[in-house]
Amino acid sequence: MYDNILVPYDGSDEARRGAEHGIELAAALDATVHALYVIDLPGTPRALALRDDEEEMREEYREYGEEVLANLGTIADEHGVDYETHFKTGAPSEEIVEFAENEGMDAIVLGSAFRGKLGNLIGGTTDKVVRTSSVPVISQRMSVNDI
Repeated sequence: MYDNILVPYDGSDEARRGAEHGIELAAALDATVHALYVIDLPGTPRALALRDDEEEMREEYREYGEEVLANLGTIADEHGVDYETHFKTGAPSEEIVEFAENEGMDAIVLGSAFRGKLGNLIGGTTDKVVRTSSVPVISQRMSVNDI
């Protein structure tokens, strides 16, 4: 049923909660976890000062992404789950959906922070992924007690 599970991960508490759920699901189903870190450079259009440092910023983001995905890989190893890492650059929700659809993912599993009443109206990355993905999405939302 689910052979390839996409787990977007940015190192945040809510992402970790979703990633752990995705890894546990993959372990139960003998599926492969595809961990995705999206490099989201600030500002569009970018200010001239940011453009000058863009390559340096991109490298710093990539190094951070490699670090957090390696930490997640340790958890996958502990569960005996096959694990691959991937990097994309762009708007997180768009890159997550595009990757899942183009790479034949069977499900997307991600976490979501507690956003309160107003946050539910505005939405975040998880909400955008749920609304736009043709691939099934499993979201693990944190509660006010998890903050």
